[in-house]
Amino acid sequence: MTEHEISRDVVIVGAGAAGTTAANELRRAGLSVAVLEARDRVGGRLWTDIIDGAMLEIGGQWVSPDQDALKETIEELGLETYSRYRDGDSVYVGPDRQLHRFTGEMFPVSPATEAAIAEITERLDAMVAEIDPDRPWEHPNAAEWDAVTWDAWLREQTDDDEAVRNLAFATGSAMLTKPTHAFSLLQSLLMAASAGSYSNLVDADFILDKRVVGGLQQVPQLLAERLGDDVFLNQPVRTLEWGESGVVATTDEMTVRARYAILAHAPVLYDRISFVPPLPRRQHQLHQHLSMGFVIKVHAVYDRPFWREQGLSGTAFSPYELCHEAYDNTNHGDERGTLVAFVSDRNADDVFALSAEERKERILDSLSHYYGPEAKNPVVYYESDWGSEEWTRGAYAASFDMGGLHRYGADLRTAVGPIHFACSDMAGAGYQHVDGAIRMGRLAAANIVEASRS
Repeated sequence: MTEHEISRDVVIVGAGAAGTTAANELRRAGLSVAVLEARDRVGGRLWTDIIDGAMLEIGGQWVSPDQDALKETIEELGLETYSRYRDGDSVYVGPDRQLHRFTGEMFPVSPATEAAIAEITERLDAMVAEIDPDRPWEHPNAAEWDAVTWDAWLREQTDDDEAVRNLAFATGSAMLTKPTHAFSLLQSLLMAASAGSYSNLVDADFILDKRVVGGLQQVPQLLAERLGDDVFLNQPVRTLEWGESGVVATTDEMTVRARYAILAHAPVLYDRISFVPPLPRRQHQLHQHLSMGFVIKVHAVYDRPFWREQGLSGTAFSPYELCHEAYDNTNHGDERGTLVAFVSDRNADDVFALSAEERKERILDSLSHYYGPEAKNPVVYYESDWGSEEWTRGAYAASFDMGGLHRYGADLRTAVGPIHFACSDMAGAGYQHVDGAIRMGRLAAANIVEASRS
């Protein structure tokens, strides 16, 4: 054995929340681990950094009341949380392109549009209640619901375009970050079921409830610290040999021999690894029907949270704006004010056809429609572009194309020999969130512990 070759019970590929959770669970069960991370940092899609003197959460950041796995981990690690600022009026820009202030959950729309939204939301909640987020493909109507697009189904329910746009963007632009004609009703119902209901998913005060003081990346960082020298950075796995006797993971600098492997990264990156022998054809087909969404997370930092002086909470929505939603994202104890806004799917495609300066101008102009001209002059401006990240290639997570979920969903977590899978992209509860990543890390570890004892 050379200094570049080590042996462990389990090799884990990816040091995000799923990988570091799985590694700690396995260590507690008495198994040895090695975590191989392609990046030069721990965290995966969680990334807190200092940009031009401002602390920004470039990746995931929010904690919801239903995210028990994440809340348990935060508490166990001794981290503190604080509530997102939400005092004052929210704002909405409708089809008339005029600014409307409002309070409560319902947008300030016409009575007819409000009635349509309420009626369809009630219908969706009833459908979601029948969905098991861990097994949506088992619903009797799964094949039928997976064959109709989210947009087409909504337009079958009402001819009110404003109602459709407001209902659609909760799972489209806001969560799956794909055009609403590109994914199915079943995929949308899974997204809602992962949060407990469609009503929960559209309630910003529920989904975007709290943040961690100092940033959410601390979760995988602190978990990785417990693993010490068993975490290896800058080690993208090039080859994974597997068979009845175990696995051999090879990077450019080291080789890890193990009894089991966990791929704890986005499934769209599996094709970066050469599997010997190749994965089964079922896996090959599955992976061709999964793709990442596309969203720009915009951070705009100001010398003060000026919108609060106007009696605004900072919460803004519009299916007609380039920035379809925005929030007060001021850091705990910071005198400056920060807004976070999102540009997704086709809008993100369009603005990346522009120069960086033109894109910034367009985005800040959109923010000014919510907050006034002062929004055009931040002291720090930054765009989180996960689509350009080599080891992520999109955001927030992977979802199936039309018809893919009911065909291949059951295979997402199914182990292939000694190879197990864990990431937020395959979670039920907590799907696409850190909570889901932790749940999947725990599940993969538990399955390996059981297998190792049989």
